[in-house]
Amino acid sequence: MIEIMTYQFFQNALLMAVLASVSSGIIGTYIVVKRMSMITGSISHTAFGGLGISYFLGANPILGALAFSIISALGISSMRNRGERLDIMLSFSWATGMAIGLLFMFITPGYSTDLFSYLFGNILLVRTTDIMLLVVLDIAVVLTTLAMFNSFMSVTFDEEFSVVRNLPVSKIYAVLLSLIAITIVMLIQAVGVVLLIAILTMPAASSRVFCRTIKRMMVLTSLITLSAMVTGLFTSYLTNMPTGPIIVLITSLIYTASLVFDRIKIMQKR
Repeated sequence: MIEIMTYQFFQNALLMAVLASVSSGIIGTYIVVKRMSMITGSISHTAFGGLGISYFLGANPILGALAFSIISALGISSMRNRGERLDIMLSFSWATGMAIGLLFMFITPGYSTDLFSYLFGNILLVRTTDIMLLVVLDIAVVLTTLAMFNSFMSVTFDEEFSVVRNLPVSKIYAVLLSLIAITIVMLIQAVGVVLLIAILTMPAASSRVFCRTIKRMMVLTSLITLSAMVTGLFTSYLTNMPTGPIIVLITSLIYTASLVFDRIKIMQKR
């Protein structure tokens, strides 16, 4: 097992696991507390449209996914502020993004095996150039969260009171959704569009059982995500199975264990 650590592709995968766990720990906490899992799923599937178009044009798929994700996030925020039917907007973004991605994948010359990996994830395909982009995105998420931590807390826990305090709730919400979009792009190569919503919700939902503050929840969520990704990487190497599904299954086991622990704790109090 030691020899695999000497390969560049595996080192890139481990580095990506560290970078992705930081952002997913922060943003996943907000997603779970604010109950935005369906919004997250919609944005992630919309990103596939950007992946498909970028592949067709010969551009970096990550940049295309980033553009589509942010456009989707801002569109959802705008529709929500106008009081439109959010469920319809989510369904529209979800289906349209996937349809565009699949269409451009079909008309792209050759067999786009890499594009299929974005559907189900393959962290072992991360390149050095991707790592550099992920570092920039990770820094953007961390710095924005630090700068707007109190605003995010206010909007997440009591949006109506935030309005009374004259906070720019719509703008804060748009920024939060944009950070979700950035985090989604960071995780696409690890677990894929189809499974991505799990890695952004289950670790945070697991840590919620053990934490009573947002900051501690973010830290524990990051650690759970990192451990799941690293364990998934080595398990994938030993069993020759796809990394994305294994990582998600590990987070599922951790979440199941947290539910059992929580149930036992509740029964002991009775």
